Amino acid sequence: MEWTEVNIYTASAGVEMLCSKLEDIGIKGFAIRDPEDFKEFLENKEGKWDYIDDDLMGLSSGETCVTVYLSSNSQGADMLASLRMILEELKRSDNSGSYGRLEAELSSVHEEDWANNWKQYFKPTEVGERLVIKPSWEELPDDGGRIILEIDPASSFGTGQHHTTRLCLELLEKCLSPGDRILDIGCGSGILSIGAMLLGAESADAVDIEENSAAAAAENAGKNNIPQEKYRTYCGNILTDEKLSAGFEQEYDIITANIVADIIIAMKEHFRRYLKTGGILIVSGIIAERAHEVIGELESIGFEPITSNEKDGWAAAELVKK
Repeated sequence: MEWTEVNIYTASAGVEMLCSKLEDIGIKGFAIRDPEDFKEFLENKEGKWDYIDDDLMGLSSGETCVTVYLSSNSQGADMLASLRMILEELKRSDNSGSYGRLEAELSSVHEEDWANNWKQYFKPTEVGERLVIKPSWEELPDDGGRIILEIDPASSFGTGQHHTTRLCLELLEKCLSPGDRILDIGCGSGILSIGAMLLGAESADAVDIEENSAAAAAENAGKNNIPQEKYRTYCGNILTDEKLSAGFEQEYDIITANIVADIIIAMKEHFRRYLKTGGILIVSGIIAERAHEVIGELESIGFEPITSNEKDGWAAAELVKK
């Protein structure tokens, strides 16, 4: 398997928070280069050092960087989209600028080339009992009687290859009824809400903090012949933008949120606000170790768990608003 090096530029104060967020999206290993650590070593070193190599001395200057490695395939593309979402959230919360510039750079490869190269790994995939996910650039001569969900994720999360997306779609297929109204929070490519529409939902609202994601979701809805008046996209942060938040007052039948554990917990009151009594909440993007914590937080405000599924360290849960 080929890997792509991603360098994330931050500041000393942002390293701990950033690494915690990376772990929440399944990135377990990273290398940290922090000039402050080396300066501390120089000031407090024990023993006799007659000579320190110039290359080592160079560690005492420069920008703090956290380096991770992503597989050069569709799951790596999904992971990069999640990573970018985390950086945008951290930028919005860092009012003092103490976390540095929070920018990600791909090493030794042009991002445009990498964005196209991974497409060779994204092939038509059957999900659940009724759907088959097809990238827009692939031909599918035989759909096997399944509903075709055509997706071009661009730079957004949601190819259907990642376990969190598949777990959500499988839960959606089982709980959705014809005529349901859907709210897709953190929509990425729009794969969940578009899948819901193809399965019989009446309308869907899709929102993401990334402008590229909102645009990609709208474009993908068009590729699946979903009328514009039934599929609306929004860009913004529901947690901080009260005007945007107030625009979702209608009582939805189903809410999907394939995000990360901390954001799901932060949004729990919004889920309750937007969902009708008896409505279904599907949450995912949760590492398995934190599933119990997330479900417990939702139970504390009146949600009752119906089922939860895990796959290769990832968890999704279905809850009902009581």
